Amino acid sequence: MIFLKYYDRIVLRIEVDSMRCVTIAGPKKLVIEKKEAPVGKEGYILIDVIKAGICGSDIHYWYAGMPKGLVMGHEFSGIVIDNGGSKKFNAGDRVTALPITPCLECKECKSGEVQICSQTWSHAIGLTTETPGGFGGRILVREDMVRLLPDNVSYDAGAMIEPAAVALRAADISNVKKGDKALVIGGGIIGLLTAVFLRLKGCSYIALTETNPLRGAKSVKLGVADEWFNALDPKLAEKLFSVTKNGFDIVADCCGNSPALSSAIMFTKPNGNLTMVGISMENVNVPMVAAVMKEINIKGSIAYKPEEFDEVIKLLTTKKINLERFVDDIVILDEVQNAFERLTSGKDGAVKILVDPNKAKIIDIK
Repeated sequence: MIFLKYYDRIVLRIEVDSMRCVTIAGPKKLVIEKKEAPVGKEGYILIDVIKAGICGSDIHYWYAGMPKGLVMGHEFSGIVIDNGGSKKFNAGDRVTALPITPCLECKECKSGEVQICSQTWSHAIGLTTETPGGFGGRILVREDMVRLLPDNVSYDAGAMIEPAAVALRAADISNVKKGDKALVIGGGIIGLLTAVFLRLKGCSYIALTETNPLRGAKSVKLGVADEWFNALDPKLAEKLFSVTKNGFDIVADCCGNSPALSSAIMFTKPNGNLTMVGISMENVNVPMVAAVMKEINIKGSIAYKPEEFDEVIKLLTTKKINLERFVDDIVILDEVQNAFERLTSGKDGAVKILVDPNKAKIIDIK
């Protein structure tokens, strides 16, 4: 047994057979159950999860209620409790990790495009039933995907590195030129973080559209957008074209549904750049004639390259970005169902809620 200290707590960690997890039980239904805890093995790092983030893809699974039994949570930070024979990591190290599992042998991997490897998601942490994620107490991660957290990067920020890397990837492939005007569609965490990186890359003006007024106002209050516009406003087109005349240089669709993507095409200027960041689990209908007539450049963006994940860590270390300011709440396992309901209500301003899976309810015994 070992003692590990984090926050203001000293926790005794012992070998356990099972762990409490939040799992999918059906459409919009999560339950807490015990599952077999992963154990250390050669070439893998066993991590005690300190913080895990609720992601938009987790919400897709929650809506669908599939796959049943899935322990979500592919955004996380924690402490090494078994290094699997590693020469780089030791028990007690503060870490985060890329949750993906690229094969490293295919043409895509060898050319540095691991994010589009056919195996990248086949055993991804928190995205497949055989590899439980951060909404349980422990996770087992391939050593080459694990990254040390610098001393000045908190566990909260550590759990935010993964979604930030998604946003950095979107900005990287958007072909930003200094002074460009950009439109971000969707004020969730990926939308806000994409706006952050578009600004860092040189955009002089960023507009954001959102159906939730609380999230829209938050984008301006946090300083990531210059203005926000209600996506349901009948005069939206008139207002946005008054800003740009013929459309935006850069448009990032961080929603992925038909109305959002249709708007993205409409508001991209001729020969402008549209980056599709949001993902819909269903087919979408869009006005392709407008995309063709304007010869806009449409690019899909998925996940990140390892160097982009590492770049986020560097930006945090040098304080070029602040991810903690986007964290709205931290909940325990018993509160995760309610957290999902908040994030999907359309009436709550929260964009990022973290989970502390090893923190239990405090019971007052009199």
